[in-house]
Amino acid sequence: MADRWTPRPSSDPAPSSRSAGERERLRAAYDEDRVERLVSQDLDDLAPDPVTTSRRKTPVGRWIVRGLGIGIVLLVVAIIWLAITAPLSKSLLPPTPPSITLTADDGTPIARRGAIIGAPVDAAKLPPHVTQAFLAIEDRRFYSHWGIDPRGIARAAWANMGSGGVRQGGSTITQQLAKNAFLDSDRTAARKIREAMIALWLEAWLSKDEILSRYLSNVYFGDNCYGITAASKHYFGRKPQDLSIGQAAMLAGLVKAPSRLAPTSNLDGARRREAVVVGAMVAAGFLTPREGDMVKPQRVLSSAPAQLPNGTYFADWVLPEARDQAGEVKTETTVQTTLDRRLQRAAERVVARAGLRQAQVALVAMRPDGRVVAMVGGKDYAKSPFNRATQARRQPGSTFKLFVYLAAMRAGMTPDSMIEDKPVTIGDWTPKNSDGRYQGTITLRQAFARSSNVAAARLTQKVGVKAVIKAARDLGISTPIANEATIGLGTSTVSLLELTAAYAAISRAQYPVQPRGLADVREKGWYQSLTGGASKLPDSVHDEMLDLLSASIHGTGRGAGITVDAYGKTGTTSNNKDALFVGFAKDLVVGVWVGNDDNTSNPGLSGGGIPARIWRDFMQSALGIAPVVAPEPVVEDADPDALPADDLGNFALPQGEIEGMGLNLKMGPDGTISVGPSRDRDERPIEREDRRATEREDRRPPEEDGPIEEN
Repeated sequence: MADRWTPRPSSDPAPSSRSAGERERLRAAYDEDRVERLVSQDLDDLAPDPVTTSRRKTPVGRWIVRGLGIGIVLLVVAIIWLAITAPLSKSLLPPTPPSITLTADDGTPIARRGAIIGAPVDAAKLPPHVTQAFLAIEDRRFYSHWGIDPRGIARAAWANMGSGGVRQGGSTITQQLAKNAFLDSDRTAARKIREAMIALWLEAWLSKDEILSRYLSNVYFGDNCYGITAASKHYFGRKPQDLSIGQAAMLAGLVKAPSRLAPTSNLDGARRREAVVVGAMVAAGFLTPREGDMVKPQRVLSSAPAQLPNGTYFADWVLPEARDQAGEVKTETTVQTTLDRRLQRAAERVVARAGLRQAQVALVAMRPDGRVVAMVGGKDYAKSPFNRATQARRQPGSTFKLFVYLAAMRAGMTPDSMIEDKPVTIGDWTPKNSDGRYQGTITLRQAFARSSNVAAARLTQKVGVKAVIKAARDLGISTPIANEATIGLGTSTVSLLELTAAYAAISRAQYPVQPRGLADVREKGWYQSLTGGASKLPDSVHDEMLDLLSASIHGTGRGAGITVDAYGKTGTTSNNKDALFVGFAKDLVVGVWVGNDDNTSNPGLSGGGIPARIWRDFMQSALGIAPVVAPEPVVEDADPDALPADDLGNFALPQGEIEGMGLNLKMGPDGTISVGPSRDRDERPIEREDRRATEREDRRPPEEDGPIEEN
């Protein structure tokens, strides 16, 4: 390397040829240039060598820089996540949907669903002792921490370790607000981490008074009350601004275990907890010992406000539609329904005295336009809230024959058209009448009144299965229907609500009828108006269906007979598993189902028995009509040749044998009559068998309760 002091070559003239002044000037310039080069070279020597520096530098600095970068990225992601999943506006919303009060058609409340949500409060405007009661027992350092209280967490951990279990919690009021407004109640580490993050988020964007206000507005106080406004009114009948120290202390004490400490059910427990809160207020300096001693155990309202039923079959069914109609519910809302309280009481009373034993029951009563006015979904809602009127899908039995005969009337047949009531085989299926009797060629009216299975099967085959399915679909049956001839006997399942609505369509002469439980009907959209309009049943078809349904009331459904014009149909499924009666009179359409939930047999059960009697009793009460009175026997002038009568006026046959005309009659002491062969001549075997068949037929008991049907 060349000496840095070596002068640079110059093109200037030789020094000997220069003057003294010129030489001096050149010397000064040279010195200045040399110094400049020297300084520049020294600085270059002092500058670090990149290769050497990269070898000497440790990785700690790089990791610190990278860590800071990652931390900033994660912070941004966390802020974005919190802004999306935990918007501040959500902390103002109640943690559970506000209540909807359902009323009957006369405006009387019948049920309430959801929570009682109080109006929001401003903590800064409440009396100091109200907020201090909550701070003393829940978060004494609320105004000094940033959403998480390390001292509180350490204190709770130490107390829990000493007690051998979880006795205290370290959550601040901010954390409780985060949990109530944004999170579920899972006790997992992930949930606690999210809770802490949201608490810091709330502290960063809200003031302490805003956080405390939202907490007091949403916290749960038991008895389905959320917020201090609702709790103050519910337990003490006053506003939060008017609470005394003892009342505020009792409410603050409920937060720990609101369901267990609610004073309406556990006044002693609530008072003990109140004393704990008062002691905490004294310890925190919010009250003097003398003021604490002056606080007395509090009383709640002498009698809890009348509580509406929290669950009934009708309310459960109509609630989803009520919520849809109400839209986004922010405060308590009242929705009017179609329920008629008088008819509902009548339905419950009739069902209660029906003598059902182990069987279940369902009843639906509606107006011809679909307004449901009464509903019973089972014998006891408290034991089983399952609604058998709307949720159960059971075979309808012969009530489904309504669609078979409707298809026949649409095809041009009439009640006077003839049908064979004789055994028939369709493919591999051979339907039978339940009583084993067949009438030969009969009218459709007679077949419908007798509920002939073979006639319905023949009719289904004649009009076509598709025509029967179309008739059912037109009248509103939406459940699956098999594409086979057996559907004519009710082998496909259906709900009682839909089946009753189908009979309502016949009553109204317009289909389909949509069952509804709300008084206000929403207007349909343009598409629904074009595709879902109602159709009118032709007058001739309507009259013919009424003719058939009236004949059934005097046939298998005679147990449902009432003193006004009535129309209906019985239904009994195989092995007496289900029994139904559906019919209408005046402006009321009613369906009744009886059966076992496990689909087991009920010996002796039939549509013309208990269901028909329930229908009859309900109709008599609902329509205000007198029961059918049996005709009195006609007493004529005494016939000297008539048989003698006993003391009660009953005619009696003489005991012993009466012979003649080839018969031998014998009447026993108990009034039984036996027929035997004449002693004068013997009967031939065939005649004797015919006679025995006649005897068996005569001894058959009258069909008071059961229809002559199986499906």
